[in-house]
Amino acid sequence: MKKTVLLFAIGVFSTIAYAQQSEDLIVYENTSQRVLDTGSDQKVTIGGYAQIDYNQPEGGNGKMDVHRMVMLLGYQFNEKAQFVTEIEYEHVKEVYVEQAFLNYNVLDNMSVRGGLMLVPMGIVNEYHEPTTFNGVERPNVDKSIIPTTWREIGIGLNGRIDEASLKYQAYIFNGFVSKNDSKLLGGKNGLRNGRQKGAESTFNKPNFSAKVDYYGIQGLKLGLAAYAGHSEAEYAGSNVGIKMLGLDARYAYQRFSARGQFIQTYIEGAAAYNTANSSDLGSQMKGWYVEGAYNLLPLDHEQALTAFLRYENYDTHAAVEGLTENLGYDRNDITVGLSYLVAPGAVVKADYQWFDNAKPENVVSKQFNFGIGVWF
Repeated sequence: MKKTVLLFAIGVFSTIAYAQQSEDLIVYENTSQRVLDTGSDQKVTIGGYAQIDYNQPEGGNGKMDVHRMVMLLGYQFNEKAQFVTEIEYEHVKEVYVEQAFLNYNVLDNMSVRGGLMLVPMGIVNEYHEPTTFNGVERPNVDKSIIPTTWREIGIGLNGRIDEASLKYQAYIFNGFVSKNDSKLLGGKNGLRNGRQKGAESTFNKPNFSAKVDYYGIQGLKLGLAAYAGHSEAEYAGSNVGIKMLGLDARYAYQRFSARGQFIQTYIEGAAAYNTANSSDLGSQMKGWYVEGAYNLLPLDHEQALTAFLRYENYDTHAAVEGLTENLGYDRNDITVGLSYLVAPGAVVKADYQWFDNAKPENVVSKQFNFGIGVWF
């Protein structure tokens, strides 16, 4: 872990030093923020994003999938009150509400939000529109360690302190459910099965989530996030304490861009949970990745052709209590590919991936991916 943190810190501070040369302040925006920034002259906002994928593992059958299609609807009641909702179709047949919250501006740079909202942790959980990240699929750190798309029902504050170049978020949410029908916490995807997604969510203890983003250095954005609470258990022996800490960095200078993140999770009561549920929940989970990208086309082009390379390391058994560590959960992924932005809001992607883990007998698996994505 110390080596991981050191590598991440070196990357971040190297980026900061280089970012002093940048000319433009990079503004990051997601779907909900677009709605909130439309202005009082537009009452109704309609938008959406979609992702269609082709995945071809080496030596196996390929899979083609309308992975997700999200329709967005926003309404502005007046200059202070706005409502944002996203309806998501996954794999054509599954329907979810991804966001549904009321935003009320109490000050020019501060709002109160309540409803179904994204938990601010890492990069992709908040910025997951297909034109905002490289690769056909989202990073696996943002699947197994941060259970993207992670959203729950809550209330809290969102705002900026421009004098300090800070954006802040602070919320109270319901927590993960300890047992989701027959699905348990643990395994290769950690806490993912415990997401309640606003569907008749169990609640007995509040969970706290906060994030601060610093944007005071041109071209660079740094994020620090924390999450703390307990799983929502309906029976004895299944409540676990959860603490998660995240660091992330994004940087852009002319045709070069880079990003990285580190996530560490601590689970209290994992041994008792595993005994009561015959599961294999780790007492610690961690994951990190670094990515570099370069636009091969001149900056004055409307289109962009971005070549990228990403390395990920993530482990849902970074530490265990009362069970044997599964080395197959300690994984390394390498992804190399191209993202062709054919127009603002429309991208064609292709990449190749290598998947490895710490099992001595493991054989590296490989996969080719191709996809298209839109955001409007």
